[in-house]
Amino acid sequence: MPADFELAALKAQAIAARTFIVRRLAAGDTSGVSAENADVTDTVDHQVYLSRSVLNAWKTDGKAEQLAKLQEAVRQTQGIVMTYRGQPITASFFSSSGGYTENSEEYWSLKIPYLRSVPSPWDASVNPGNRETVRLPVAELFGKLGQEMPEDVKAVFGSGGTNRQAPASLKSAPFKVLSWTTGRRVKEVRVGGKAYTGREVREKLGLRSSQFTMTLDAGEVKITTYGYGHGVGMSQWGANGMAKQGFTATQILKHYYTGIAFQQAAHFLK
Repeated sequence: MPADFELAALKAQAIAARTFIVRRLAAGDTSGVSAENADVTDTVDHQVYLSRSVLNAWKTDGKAEQLAKLQEAVRQTQGIVMTYRGQPITASFFSSSGGYTENSEEYWSLKIPYLRSVPSPWDASVNPGNRETVRLPVAELFGKLGQEMPEDVKAVFGSGGTNRQAPASLKSAPFKVLSWTTGRRVKEVRVGGKAYTGREVREKLGLRSSQFTMTLDAGEVKITTYGYGHGVGMSQWGANGMAKQGFTATQILKHYYTGIAFQQAAHFLK
């Protein structure tokens, strides 16, 4: 989360990050960690963070003020974690949404009662990079998805899939969204003769999110994505939008995590 976000958003992020760690510590969970005596990695597999030495090496204007703001967010939320039915939650978060968050089971297959799809209308108004368009040749689309182009597609676009002439002889585009998730992301899409989940397409094509549209344009595949990240839990940009409208950190968290409560971390780390 950018340090120039509103203090309430930073406080919400501090509580979410602390909750993530406390849950693992309380459960003795060191899965995915190869280093001895380590609890988590500093990657997206667990929780990305920057060390104090890296932060001190920043060459940006206002660094001292930004670091002080981060420390204040931590100080004002000291020890607070989110719980559901008395236990620390899996406090997942992501960068930004396209208007709604995602049900956990519609991205990860596991249904978690507090990770429900909720509206997040603030993202688009505060995040200038919430929408992105990428273009790629038809052959590249099929190649990245691990399949050969169908003969009717190859006849129009050529074996290399780079013919930019309008595909007038195709009865329909070689791809179609078949269904959508509760959070308005792609649930299933057919490309050629094979169906993929939205998550599969996102990961294979390196898209910013699984909320996307696909069209043919000038002989290429035009893909427009909305939001950034898996979409489950708290939207960081959405949290900042809420903070700008006067919502508190606890109000932000209660919006994105359904039915949660707050407790002190010390209760779980005895």
